[in-house]
Amino acid sequence: MRNPNATSALVATLGLALALAGCPKRDDGAKPEPSADAGTAATPPPVVKEAPADAARGEKLVGQFECNRCHTGAGGAHATQSKDCVGCHADIIAGRFEAPPASIAKWTPRVKDLQYAPTLTSLGKRVTRRFVEDFLRLPLDQRPHLAQSMPRLALSAADARDLAAHLVPDGDETSESSVATAPELASADLGKGRRVLETKGCGSCHAFTGVAPIAASSPPAMAPKDFARAHALAPDLRTTRARTTPAKLVAWLRDPQAVKSDTSMPKIALTAAEIRDVAAYLLSAELAPPTAKTKAARLPVLTRKVTFAEVDEKVFHRTCWHCHSEPDFAIGDGGPGNSGGYGFKPRGLNLSSYQGIAAGYVDDAGERTSIFLKDEETGTPRIVRALLARHDEEDGRETGAVRGMPLGYPALSSEEIQLVESWVAQGRPR
Repeated sequence: MRNPNATSALVATLGLALALAGCPKRDDGAKPEPSADAGTAATPPPVVKEAPADAARGEKLVGQFECNRCHTGAGGAHATQSKDCVGCHADIIAGRFEAPPASIAKWTPRVKDLQYAPTLTSLGKRVTRRFVEDFLRLPLDQRPHLAQSMPRLALSAADARDLAAHLVPDGDETSESSVATAPELASADLGKGRRVLETKGCGSCHAFTGVAPIAASSPPAMAPKDFARAHALAPDLRTTRARTTPAKLVAWLRDPQAVKSDTSMPKIALTAAEIRDVAAYLLSAELAPPTAKTKAARLPVLTRKVTFAEVDEKVFHRTCWHCHSEPDFAIGDGGPGNSGGYGFKPRGLNLSSYQGIAAGYVDDAGERTSIFLKDEETGTPRIVRALLARHDEEDGRETGAVRGMPLGYPALSSEEIQLVESWVAQGRPR
């Protein structure tokens, strides 16, 4: 088992040097609207059809992108012990990990937020293929109570399409997705649906941004550890309409365990009418626009001296070292940001020491390159640009070839980024 100090969890901070692979835009093969010039209809360009999905290739991609390091239910072999990131952390919390008590006490605070990841069991019964494909291309945060979120991997459009075909083999039920025509929602009462959410304790786990806050009444009876997991994994109900169809949602509300045997969602006693009303409210309640996040402030570099020791304590060793560590420390594996993983190449970026950071990373040409070189486009040191890009990713803004860091974790604060940039500007003093 890898040392948890260097183990990435669900979406570990894979590598500041792994910022070279962007996600191309979707080509749906949609026929463009013809244009007219002086009354003469122009001949539209030929339609470029999207290649059919290849579920067999998608199954192979599960191994290539190491989905099983964090998720179960994706198919393929279970992750080996040294690669089972979420499982390792869960074992530490549960007292199943064999290590000296002093080590367990040291690791536990660092991994307590990293023990949960959604399973992919029966995914096609719960969400649409199109949602999975879009989410893989641009994985916006779905679970407000979970510290980590799905990272933006180096997936091509074809990769996302084929993975989605493997995970959701029955296809995208677009014909069933209209709320207005769904027979399951006929005669639904949205007001009653909202009242059911409030009286059944749904707000104790779920957020529903865009509507008035759901009252957090008493949650369903659950063991404390089961409630902790359910709360952490509960998605924002705002995302329901993007994720599923009326038919799938009704089946889920009727009996979650019948749809997904390992779900943390309890079966709540609901009548057929209550299920109809709740589903209609989730899928068609009027939503306020999402709150626009203020772009991270670029603070001026500090005038006081900033040392490596301070930056290491507050940034590198607190976050980055999980995946950019010394291979010997991590039992032969320096973490995905050093030795490679999750579909990324080994970049040899070791952030566990001053010397390792100074050595830089291995670029696509196989040459050692500094992470402190200024970006030609913006004049920003590469490491700083990657930290700033994470704010853009969180807000759904395009970052091109730059991959935001920490990958899959909340962006660093403006003050933390300022600390790193000040240290770089001062010549990186020890």
